[in-house]
Amino acid sequence: MVSVHVKWIESHLMVGADSAGHPLVLSNWPEREPQWGGVKPSDLLLLAAASCSMYDVVEILRKQRQPLVALEVTCSGERTSEPVNRFTHIHLHYRATGDIEPQKLERAIRLSAEKYCSVTNSLNVEISRDFEILPGKYNDRI
Repeated sequence: MVSVHVKWIESHLMVGADSAGHPLVLSNWPEREPQWGGVKPSDLLLLAAASCSMYDVVEILRKQRQPLVALEVTCSGERTSEPVNRFTHIHLHYRATGDIEPQKLERAIRLSAEKYCSVTNSLNVEISRDFEILPGKYNDRI
């Protein structure tokens, strides 16, 4: 079992801690109360989907001995306009840098989607994915 903890501070400000105790500042309406900066819980869901999948893809590419220089994942979500404003569609866009074989990146993304990412596999929403590969070598990072 995994457990996280969230504590209400005041107004719409909350502080959470993950299962390892790492803190995170949360706020439901930062645009209404600019003095409170924090991550919106709905954004956390998208961040969780992107980071979970990214972790999988990096590990799979490493096992495939692909020369990954950098990886960015943009996760966007469409929501209903009426409460509960649930997500109806989530899209993950992978931007990889390196001399990576496209079919190996595609396979890594597919394995994450079908087998490994606990976050996206826990969601009952349509999820689409695409990718692009930019040229680059490890020395480009320095």
